Parts: sequence; structure tokens; C-alpha cells
Amino acid sequence: MKFIKYLLIFLVVVALIFVGSGLLRPEQSYSSEITVNKPLKEAWAVMQDENKTTQWLKSITDVKHISGEKGTVGAVTEYTFNENGQESKVQETITSITPYEQVKMDFDMTDVMTMDFTIDFNEKDGKTTIKSSTIAKGSGIFMQSMLSFMGSSMQAQEDENMNNLKTLIEENTTDYFQVTEEEKELE
Repeated sequence: MKFIKYLLIFLVVVALIFVGSGLLRPEQSYSSEITVNKPLKEAWAVMQDENKTTQWLKSITDVKHISGEKGTVGAVTEYTFNENGQESKVQETITSITPYEQVKMDFDMTDVMTMDFTIDFNEKDGKTTIKSSTIAKGSGIFMQSMLSFMGSSMQAQEDENMNNLKTLIEENTTDYFQVTEEEKELE
């Protein structure tokens, strides 16, 4: 009988710690920064290229434009992730965009979490620094508690994504700034 009593006390303490962590830390903040050996406009173009998204964001299997004009405030895109056979969808809404400087987005994973995401670009001496900042909040106390224990894995995932983006930009061979014959004649 003592064993059951101690087991119940142990389970209650673990549950209180779990719920308490979500109440004390309902949001997770993390950031990542890379510097690429490419000019700002090219780095921006690669990051904005929807056809290359799956090459730098881990586990994305599909990108689908939902509404609004792509690359403008209010545009909504749906991303499908497949992580260990588990499929999930996330909707991204652009909330602010200043070309070649910054993009702010809200991400919503229904009943799981929301994220405020900002990515900033800065060029110096022909190199571009790209910094991401994220604030993630669980939907409800259970998910807030889960996220409070996932901070380091979320940081590691963001670092991996940013390093993938760095590689993609530095190995880029797409000419996003081709000049047509008509434009050459006007010069």
C-alpha cells in the first residue's frame, strides 16, 4: 500500500512540475544568425524563392499558396511537414515586409502553437548577415508545458535551418537579376 501512495505522490509532483513549467514559461524565444558570402539582393532572392523552400527548411514536403499576393503583407502560405511519418500543417501569414531588410510572419499550427517570426537582413562589405528571431507560444497549458521542455530542440532546429539556408545561398547558381535584350538597349 505504501508503494501506491508514494507512486501517486510522485505522479502528482511530476504533473505539478510539468504544468508549472508551462505557467512559468508560456513562451519560448530563440534566434539564429548566419553570414553568407553573397550580396544582400541575392541572399534575399534565394530566401524568397518558394521553389527552394524545401531545400532549407527541414521536413517540409509541400508549400501551397493560400491567399493574398505572394510576398506581400497578408499573404497566406500553408506548409506541410512530415516528421517521422507524422504529417502536420502550418499556416504562415506575412505581417510586415521591408524588401531587402526584414520580413515578419505569424505561423499558426492549429491547437499546437503559434509563432511570431522575424528575419532581418544586413549587408556589409559584400557579405549578408541574416538573423531570425522567434517567439513560440503553445496553444493551451498542456502545449505551453510541452514547449517549455522543447526550447533547446527548437533552437537546434532553427540553427540547422539557418545553416541550410546559408549553404543554399552560397551555392546558388540561379541568376535572379537577368537583364533582357530590351533592357540592355535602354541602358
